[in-house]
Amino acid sequence: MPPAAQPAAVVYRPALPGEHAAAEAIDNSFTTATVLEVTSSDEGFRLRETAVDPPLRKVFPEDEEEGVEEGDEDALVIVARAGDELCGAISLTRSEWNRRLVIADLRVAPGHRGRGIGPALMERALAHGRELGARTAWLEVTNVNAPAVRVYRRMGFALCGLDTSLYRGTASEGETALFMSRSL
Repeated sequence: MPPAAQPAAVVYRPALPGEHAAAEAIDNSFTTATVLEVTSSDEGFRLRETAVDPPLRKVFPEDEEEGVEEGDEDALVIVARAGDELCGAISLTRSEWNRRLVIADLRVAPGHRGRGIGPALMERALAHGRELGARTAWLEVTNVNAPAVRVYRRMGFALCGLDTSLYRGTASEGETALFMSRSL
């Protein structure tokens, strides 16, 4: 019996011309059995992880995607490739006025999740931000994506704010935008 084929090593590099569309096409949908419920009072907001039954399946509409445009001088897309397969990508920009690295989009293909590709992409993005002199990294995530919030917390990000109206009038209406940041 021949030995089982080893999975291809993952290679990380800046996206080549023409790869931006392929990076944005990586399936970033998810299914979760918990969401972060946001409640408000006169004293502020509270997040509480809450079970949902049946599990919630979230598919992001194309018009709500927040990648970066190819050719944008302040933008960078880093891709992860396993052999010929594009298995992940992170899109980032730099906000000059406050020296902030903005993580616009992080995607890992469903068949490659849980293998450390997301954290490896994030580490490369954060290193790039440090090279540019960024002081902080910042991202936005919906409250229904509790799995991503857990991963971002393991990556050193902390909740720094929220917006209960950001998704109003969109397919994500009723969700809350959570803003997370970490020092570089």
